Amino acid sequence: MSDLAGVLAAAAEVEAFCRNQGWRFCFIGGIAVQRWGMPRFTQDVDLTLLTGFGSEQTFVDPLLRQFSARIRDARQFALNHRVLLARTAHGVDLDFALGALPFEEGSVSRASSWPASDAVSLTTCSAEDLIVHKVFASRERDWADIESILSRQHGALDFAHVRKELRPLLELKDDQESLARLDRLVSTVDERLQQ
Repeated sequence: MSDLAGVLAAAAEVEAFCRNQGWRFCFIGGIAVQRWGMPRFTQDVDLTLLTGFGSEQTFVDPLLRQFSARIRDARQFALNHRVLLARTAHGVDLDFALGALPFEEGSVSRASSWPASDAVSLTTCSAEDLIVHKVFASRERDWADIESILSRQHGALDFAHVRKELRPLLELKDDQESLARLDRLVSTVDERLQQ
């Protein structure tokens, strides 16, 4: 099952499980793009799960009891790389980012509920935090998503927040181009929408 309804159902299953555990989390990636950008096909569920540093196994182990591992040694991979690669019983891929950075904590704190369908409400990051995630990842698909968010949320975004959160993250990976690329894209979208 990899149609949008199936992906939303998988996200709802993850949301219920995390809430039952009392965990703090928010959906990022394609699910959040459905809310803030131009809806597009997404095949998987990405989320930030706040684990902090040092207690990751207390999150990873219950997740691996609930969901199937997608790779061999998924537990060790998650502990080493801070991403748990899992899958629902219906075959939807799940990427749990094990969050601990101040930005990740803030992103989860700023998250809000979104009625994704008549039957499903999901907790997603804010539009601004989604842009930060996407600029940091910086794949071509991410830039296309950023443009769709800028277009759909035109005039409603807090760019001071985006820049404040992005700068230290980009410094971590010595990326001196992505903030300038974002500024150029913002100008391009502004010009297009003001015509």
